[in-house]
Amino acid sequence: MRLDALRRRFFGDIVNTGLTLLVLAALMLWLPPLLEWAVLNARFAPDIAACEALDHRGACWGVVAEKARFILLGRYPADEAWRSILAAGLIAGSWLGVATGVLRGRSVIPALALPPLVAITLLGGGLGGLQSVPTELWGGLPLTLLLTAAGMAGALPLGIAVAYGRRSSLPVLRGLLTAYVELARGIPLIAALFVASFLLPLFFPDGVALDMLWRVLIAIVLFAAAYLSEIIRGGLQALRIEQLDAAAALGFSEWQTQRWIVLPQVLRAVAPSLANSAIALFKDTSLVTIVSLYELTGSLGLALSGDAQWRPFYLEAWIFIAAIYWAGCVLLARISRAKPLRP
Repeated sequence: MRLDALRRRFFGDIVNTGLTLLVLAALMLWLPPLLEWAVLNARFAPDIAACEALDHRGACWGVVAEKARFILLGRYPADEAWRSILAAGLIAGSWLGVATGVLRGRSVIPALALPPLVAITLLGGGLGGLQSVPTELWGGLPLTLLLTAAGMAGALPLGIAVAYGRRSSLPVLRGLLTAYVELARGIPLIAALFVASFLLPLFFPDGVALDMLWRVLIAIVLFAAAYLSEIIRGGLQALRIEQLDAAAALGFSEWQTQRWIVLPQVLRAVAPSLANSAIALFKDTSLVTIVSLYELTGSLGLALSGDAQWRPFYLEAWIFIAAIYWAGCVLLARISRAKPLRP
């Protein structure tokens, strides 16, 4: 029965059969040399002499072993590295728990919202005897995960509020929120980061300064909230009016109707779109390098820029980074299929 299902999926008609044969031919052509370069001829130990002797006929994964701490944790103090590792583990673990269904129902929202707060405390220190570490030393994978998780945690409630505000009967409120959404969607994220980094401090009173990381996080939250608000607004418009009539007939108040009937259905319906926005944000965090915050890709650049011996093996290091991004995107995509958004 399973073989029959596979036959129908891959050889069910002329188009599927042609595409399947084309993919198989491509694999037969490209897979053997790829395996030879990536595995058979590869060097896995951090031995620069052995890697140079390969002359790029095989992969030098030793660059990953040699630079792993700097790539993954950036310039975070080595003697406090456990805090950075724990912060990244909490965020990634919460994603994994929701994606696999271990965390579900009402535990999902706190499971996704609390780890970024704990991660900020761990990375920053200054409490509970932890050494204080300035934000300019945060970096690598923990910073990438923190910007994504904190950005979505802040953007989702704001996006919901904006979506409801744009459906308000108050024309001034609708106009202001519409202007905000159109402005945020009309500029690239890189422009928002520049504004937050260099223009936002001009609006602060004299003697008041906000750290670069928090300015960047504000820009990310406001930018992402504009997109999420349109996703939520689309879900609200798609909800059938009969749902509201039934709630009114049962004696639900307006708040109870939105809390128990409208919003849970809307969030479940738009979960794939929300996950798509989270995936886009996860990848877009690489842009913060332009304002001197060295997340995953920025840490890789720092790790190789000052080492002429290992710099020629940048391709292997970038493949390692790409694998991390792919794993994160898969987790975020799985979250939308786990149906976690329930009242």
